[in-house]
Amino acid sequence: MIKKLTLNLVFLILAFLNATSQDPDSKTDWWGDIDGYINQQDKVTLSLVNEALRIYPPSIEESLSRKMALVLIDNVMHEEKAPFRPAVQEFFHSRIAGAIKEIKSTKVEKGAMIWKMYDHTWIVKTASVTMAFDLQRGIPRIPEFITGKDKMKELINVVDILFISHFHGDHADSWVAEQFIDQNKPVITPPGVFESLPIYAKIDHPERIALKVQSIKLPGKDLKLSVVINPGHQSEKILNNVYIVTTPEGLTFSHTGDQSYEPDFEWIDKIGDNFKVDVLFVNSWYFQTGFRTGTGFRPKLIIPGHENELGHTIDHREPFWLNNNRLGNRDSQPWFNMAWGEKYYFVR
Repeated sequence: MIKKLTLNLVFLILAFLNATSQDPDSKTDWWGDIDGYINQQDKVTLSLVNEALRIYPPSIEESLSRKMALVLIDNVMHEEKAPFRPAVQEFFHSRIAGAIKEIKSTKVEKGAMIWKMYDHTWIVKTASVTMAFDLQRGIPRIPEFITGKDKMKELINVVDILFISHFHGDHADSWVAEQFIDQNKPVITPPGVFESLPIYAKIDHPERIALKVQSIKLPGKDLKLSVVINPGHQSEKILNNVYIVTTPEGLTFSHTGDQSYEPDFEWIDKIGDNFKVDVLFVNSWYFQTGFRTGTGFRPKLIIPGHENELGHTIDHREPFWLNNNRLGNRDSQPWFNMAWGEKYYFVR
């Protein structure tokens, strides 16, 4: 009797191990495993997204296939548990790792190569300089949704300067800033960012004066950037630098951070009269994104960012499809969407 019970127990254990070790890609029955089912569906969906994005890169003229791929991303990310899904984490890690590999190896002779990273992070590379805007590693409260330090160091090693718009954790990463400081590379922030940390004294805080051109030296390259640090805000009290940066090649890029304060239109409305902005990286969620902001800057190209920020609640994980309402007609104001890890070659 004891032998029979023992054998039955062994068979049950083996059956359980077989069921739990089954390859999810070939599994045909997901009843009773809702989380497993959703994760597998995300994996299948994001695999198709990767393929579509490879075939249909960013362009003013978006194909139907690319539009569908971006909406598929929206659909996956607008699920409560999305940042905790292994398939979503793998999508994040693989796309960021791919971008870092490209940034390290890409040589730019003319124009600029632009990469969109997670959240509202941008890397801009020209023949003379590589710049980072709001570079951060991921979602601090979710360790599985953070780019590893070794991988991030690979990127920081080839970037010359870091611009941080404001103190929020989805834009400012103290560990990233420390790595730049350790390499004697400039970190530019509004006053108060990382104020309690030892690195604060080594961070540059240029004057926040609208439309005033200042010069920032890059010690490692013996060259200077022309920079405007416009005194922006996220709401009334949060200081938010709105940068306008001109490279030695004469290309001008602007990053708005989380700019969203109505009185600041006093100087926003004058940007286009004073500067020829080539590319504007604008926060997609601000309701004035495509209208008054675009009219004020008058850039040659707008690329929105901050979509699908998984640290936000679902209603504030801005979808790609909503950019159409906010940015409007592409004929009068050229713009397009970019997904994490994508690149775009800009030539004036």
